[in-house]
Amino acid sequence: MGLLRLIDIIGALGALLTTLCWLPQALKVIRERETRALSLSGTAAFTLGIALWLIYGLALHDWPLIGSSAVTLGLMAPILLMKLRHG
Repeated sequence: MGLLRLIDIIGALGALLTTLCWLPQALKVIRERETRALSLSGTAAFTLGIALWLIYGLALHDWPLIGSSAVTLGLMAPILLMKLRHG
């Protein structure tokens, strides 16, 4: 296995873990409609940051970045919307 292949695997695993880590939070927020413990400014900033990463990935045609950003944004958007709706 070459060094570049190893680097790609490490990057893919990092993207997978940092994307999927939001799945339990999204499910919990949607199920319980409880967002009091979440920071609105932190959640909004993170969601905006992911949207910007998605735009950047689209501009570069970087499919791993596009995929991970799109999935993370798909998980964060409902969390942010629930935070705005339920406080």
